[in-house]
Amino acid sequence: MMAQQIRTEVIANNLANVNTTGFKRSRARFEDLLYQTVQSPAILGAPDSNTIPAIQIGRGTRLSAVQRLHSQGSVEQTSNPLDLAIEGEGFFQVQLPNGQTAYTRDGSFGISDTGTLVTAGGYTVLPGIRIPTEATAISISASGVVSVTQGNSKAEAQEVGRLELARFVNPGGLESLGENLYAETPASGQPAAGFAQDEGFGRVLSGHLESSNVEIVQEMVDMISAMRAYELNSKAIRNSEEMLQVANNLVR
Repeated sequence: MMAQQIRTEVIANNLANVNTTGFKRSRARFEDLLYQTVQSPAILGAPDSNTIPAIQIGRGTRLSAVQRLHSQGSVEQTSNPLDLAIEGEGFFQVQLPNGQTAYTRDGSFGISDTGTLVTAGGYTVLPGIRIPTEATAISISASGVVSVTQGNSKAEAQEVGRLELARFVNPGGLESLGENLYAETPASGQPAAGFAQDEGFGRVLSGHLESSNVEIVQEMVDMISAMRAYELNSKAIRNSEEMLQVANNLVR
């Protein structure tokens, strides 16, 4: 019953973030506990006869991991040039106030009062691209090159920087920090830095955002399954208790 409760909590978190930009759904994984050996393996008759397998009784289940699935979410158009979506395996790099580098798939960026490209939470997007105050138009190419136009629309666009992406051998091992941010862990491996459209890094889509990869129908089916399993487990406990009561009444 505790296992099904944890499973329900994971599903509820997925459903709560169905509209969160760049969110990746999680899946609870379980493993069986130790077994009680009632009878060891036995050999009937001669040594070359058939062997009777051991009789074991399981003692339940426990949570082994909550796996985050980094599959590609659908891409939605926003027409905002500072909204970026990654079509591939890369992550945007973000600098936290403590100097640590975090990683995100949420490309809903903006410009700070100093002209620096920042996330919705105000964190600087590495490598720290500054937009001139005289810029009248901003464009970001599929390779992550940021260009601005100053003055009239006929002026030639000038490059002011290029976004760097990071990818991991095991993105499922990243630690969630909240605010759509992830941190590197020994399980994820060290990040490999590169640029968009390089091999394995995907491409950047300007004017688009990556939606959550949560599938509502699948989550609802999983929730119904967890609820039914919870009910059956509770019924098994009640039946076991009733059987023990019957056994106790035999001596009266």
